[in-house]
Amino acid sequence: MASGEDDDPIIEEIDVYLAKSLAEKLYLLQYPVRPSTMTYDNVNHLAARIKPKQQRVELEIAMNTSSPNYCRSKGEQIALNVDGSTFEEGNTYSVKMMDKQSFTSIQATTNTSRYAAAVFRKGELHITPLTGILQMRPSFSYLDKADNKTKEREAANEGGDSSQDEAEEEVEAITVRFARPESEQARQRRIQSYEFLQKKQAEEPWVHLHYHSLKDSRSEHEKQYLYCQSLDASENSELVKTPKEYLAMLMPPLSEEKVVKPVGPSNVLSMAQLRTLPLTEQVKTLMKNVKAMPFANLMGLLASGTDSTAVLRCIQQVALLVQGNWVVKSDVLYPKNTCSPHSGVPAEVLCRGRDFVMWRYTLERSLMRKEVTSIIKLPPEDVKEFLEHVAAPRVNRGWEFLLPTDVEFIKKHPDVAHRQHMLWLGIQSKLEKVFSFRKDDFLPKNSPQPEPLHVSGAQRLQMAQERAQEKHSSLQKDLDAKRSRVTVKQEPQSDPEEPMDTSAPSSSINGSLNGFPASPFVHVNGAASLPSQELQDFVSDTFRKHFVLTLNELKRLFHLHVASIASEQSAFHSVSDHMLQDAALLCHCKQIMVPLPPQNAASPDQLKVFGLWEAGDDLDKHRRLLFEMFTKNYRIRRTQIQAKLNEELGDAQKADLDRLLKECCNSQGGMWYLKGTLQS
Repeated sequence: MASGEDDDPIIEEIDVYLAKSLAEKLYLLQYPVRPSTMTYDNVNHLAARIKPKQQRVELEIAMNTSSPNYCRSKGEQIALNVDGSTFEEGNTYSVKMMDKQSFTSIQATTNTSRYAAAVFRKGELHITPLTGILQMRPSFSYLDKADNKTKEREAANEGGDSSQDEAEEEVEAITVRFARPESEQARQRRIQSYEFLQKKQAEEPWVHLHYHSLKDSRSEHEKQYLYCQSLDASENSELVKTPKEYLAMLMPPLSEEKVVKPVGPSNVLSMAQLRTLPLTEQVKTLMKNVKAMPFANLMGLLASGTDSTAVLRCIQQVALLVQGNWVVKSDVLYPKNTCSPHSGVPAEVLCRGRDFVMWRYTLERSLMRKEVTSIIKLPPEDVKEFLEHVAAPRVNRGWEFLLPTDVEFIKKHPDVAHRQHMLWLGIQSKLEKVFSFRKDDFLPKNSPQPEPLHVSGAQRLQMAQERAQEKHSSLQKDLDAKRSRVTVKQEPQSDPEEPMDTSAPSSSINGSLNGFPASPFVHVNGAASLPSQELQDFVSDTFRKHFVLTLNELKRLFHLHVASIASEQSAFHSVSDHMLQDAALLCHCKQIMVPLPPQNAASPDQLKVFGLWEAGDDLDKHRRLLFEMFTKNYRIRRTQIQAKLNEELGDAQKADLDRLLKECCNSQGGMWYLKGTLQS
């Protein structure tokens, strides 16, 4: 039985080279209305010009007026219609006869990443990527010019026949009106209009070119650039690919053929498309459209089986709790550097005004629109929009909050309710400074003061005990051990303080929670100490698995770890960025000062790179040499790493080098980068 190799033998091997000299300048011109046997190679080209950004080319080609197929009378008539009977310097046809033809290009395809020009010489194939593929078609712009000439003559004749003794026009008063600020939807419609696109295309200037014929010496010189100037394999790293990468280059995904579904109105959602998004984006999109809803309704809109704890973490990032219901945050509706579609008021001012309205609804069920307007000093249209998000007008009662108070949610999640109460206290203090008021100003004197939502330390401990008994009896031992280590100190109710909530990673940045600072150290019996042993164990295990981590990635893994364990079992009470860094240094790690380029868009946390200095295995020396090399350059070739290891440690094994690069680095384009420093 014949083998697969015998059935498909290799006949010849051809070396392929990638030429880059013309990579950004090479265009393929096609003439679809002309047979391939009738080329324009020997025809005189009078002019050529290009708009590089639009990839638009225009050519002027001479016509053979002495050909028996050329109608001289028609050519003279066209020239007369276009230029008129007078001779002017700007005439289209200078000899009173149509003696030239114009060609204008259109793009045959917008994606030329799969197309290249190739030349074969001496058993070598040289390919050059194409910048554009253009189809040249005849242009009939001279007919438009002829129509304009006709209209100008008709207008001149009508103007001459008009009466010269018309009465002088009466003076009219002109009312000056200022246009409303353009909304985002109107702006998108204007940008997509034909008139706007034509205007943008006309703004780019033409670049005039010199045409060289096929046999010209300059053309022969330029053809040499189709061959790769350097035949060194190291310079053609784009062609050194793994089999999987090579197949992906041969058959890339046809993203341009995907059917783009029409975008619906902002208040219409496709649930099928929504559930393809990450959970955070699903919650954010729902809250932006609904504005206010109970937690039970939110869970009903999400896919069945969604973890309610994960949803709680997501909802706190994009919404605030008002009367037990979730209301979308102001900065989600009015992002930074935007303005009101009604009045043009900046987003920062709108957020303050809307926060005031939401804060008032945490105190009472109904608000009067005039009262709100007099305090926040915003246009009536914006105030009405704030109220319509969360309230409905009622006769003789003003604007009443849309949803009934969700007492069930507050009872079921007292820790979340308490955290939200603390956030509202912080927002209240900011609003008092901005609008110069006191909370007592809005409380009726004859009505009882609303009881502040407060959960003491003893109540939290009792709830934790009840949940532990319900879930698993073994948690009681952990709770007893935690009691022996941590003293729960009950603070006065007038000045409660909430440590950083490690279960919400995007809300906790640099040891803060929604803008309010949290304690940067673990407190044991009231005294600050080094990172806890549990934190050091987590960091040590993480680095022994990943070897190289940025601070941003370490925080992400830490939050995932905290989210995966029950809140009663968690020993991480308050962990800041500094504590994570200290824990890394205590676990035999060192910070690697990678000299990233200035144009790098990495965040400060991504710039902090830590590597495991001592893992206790046979690759410790290899890793140290690798880290030292990355303190001098942010990307290194494999051959350079191999040479350094051979120089310092003798003959390094290929298996050791492969393992070292797999543990500590990522590759792209033949270069190796430390994990986390390669920007996509």
